[in-house]
Amino acid sequence: MIKQFQAIKLFHRSVTTVCNTSHLPTIYALATPPGRKSAIAVVRISGEQSKYIYRKLTDAKTEPKPRSALLRNLYNIEKYKDKKTLLDNALIFFFQSPKSFTGEDSLELHLHGGKAICNAVIKTIETLHNRDEGIEIRQAQPGEFSQRAFQNGKYDLTEIEGIKEIIDSETESQRLSALSSFMGQNKKMFNSWREKIVENIAQLTAIIDFGEDIDIEDTEKLFNRIEANIIGLERDVHTFLKRVEKANILQDGIRMTLIGVPNTGKSSLINKITSDEISIVSDIPGTTRDSIDAIININGYKVIISDTAGIRKDTNEKIEVLGIERSKKMASRSDICLVLIDPNNKPLLSNEIIDLLQAPEIKRKHLRIIVNKTDLIKNENILENLQEEIVTKYNLKIPINFISCATESGIEKLIYELTDTFDDLSNKSEDGNPIIVSERVVEILKNDVVYGINEFKNFKNYNNDVVMATESLKYAADGIGKITGDTVGVDEVLGSVFANFCVGK
Repeated sequence: MIKQFQAIKLFHRSVTTVCNTSHLPTIYALATPPGRKSAIAVVRISGEQSKYIYRKLTDAKTEPKPRSALLRNLYNIEKYKDKKTLLDNALIFFFQSPKSFTGEDSLELHLHGGKAICNAVIKTIETLHNRDEGIEIRQAQPGEFSQRAFQNGKYDLTEIEGIKEIIDSETESQRLSALSSFMGQNKKMFNSWREKIVENIAQLTAIIDFGEDIDIEDTEKLFNRIEANIIGLERDVHTFLKRVEKANILQDGIRMTLIGVPNTGKSSLINKITSDEISIVSDIPGTTRDSIDAIININGYKVIISDTAGIRKDTNEKIEVLGIERSKKMASRSDICLVLIDPNNKPLLSNEIIDLLQAPEIKRKHLRIIVNKTDLIKNENILENLQEEIVTKYNLKIPINFISCATESGIEKLIYELTDTFDDLSNKSEDGNPIIVSERVVEILKNDVVYGINEFKNFKNYNNDVVMATESLKYAADGIGKITGDTVGVDEVLGSVFANFCVGK
């Protein structure tokens, strides 16, 4: 029976399909940002005509040495005129198939970064196209280099999407989280899930094919054991989805809103945190009439910090009233709320601020009280009394920071503690960096993998339908195959993966 199980497992095991791209045209593109002055510009070339392009550009009789830096003059040799025009003196790298990013013969031209030089070299490569002689050369489409890398089995789809996430990373936390896909960590996990599903499919198939030779009691035990395995896998999938949902905040940015009565120093604090005067600072109450957003990098985290209109009751100005209402909405939509207090104000917290903090949608946020202008308080006992008053009188058991925007006292400690909150929000732990995957992966996990598992449980629990339960698990396994690109018929997802890549990548 064990040998039969192993044979069935081998039959059902998925195999990665590698496409042959040798028949495709050779492609080229400027891989560095176009239209900018820079010291270096890189032109990438991939395909079977890479050596031909090298010989034509360098007027060389020999082929390039793989994986070596070659300093060569580049020429435009005009047809029928025997005229040779110098284009540039460039550093050239040749990568021979399959030891290249795309898996094809590839060439990199490291040019001087002038716009005229780049245009001249690209136009020269364009003239080398000659369909009559079977020399097909054209400009690359967005993401086409990466698509060929996938088609040639150099990377799976999760690794390819990881490349895009790395390119799009704006902060250190985004870079680290994108590395998990690029370095294949997600691929290993998805493959282990799929392997587990396939193993259980094999056991179910054995029940179908050899059910007559197995006792009913043994069949039921086996079915129950398979169900336990799948339920364990289901927990892993849901845990992963929760981590992804929490980590998406890294891409969108952590929203942090400052609220308080007018003239407590909200604008001053934002200017100190951002090291730039983006907010208007004045001792006139109600200066900030509307929310002001700034996207900043705090210790590797993308943070969208919002300065809002001071919340007060005694104002008749319509614009300020609208600003106050918007402040409350901003607070309800944020991830973190910083409540600024002036220790000289009596009472410390107005009724409007207390009501706002008691609102259900605000109480769920990460709240922190910031006592500003501590440079005006010379007696430390007063600050201790203030802290006790906040906790006892107002029943606010939330973190409190004492700062001075004038002297910058306490600002560094505040940023350090906020970073801990960012870690918590993004689910960063000692086990590793937050996980970021594309929407495509999330949708497939929910619509295919989780759906297939749920259908398996339904057929198992309602009527012990082994056949339909097996088909449900196959649906889940195929879903994981769509994620990594390890299934036949994967063309339907390629467009969405590569369409948003830049040309030259």
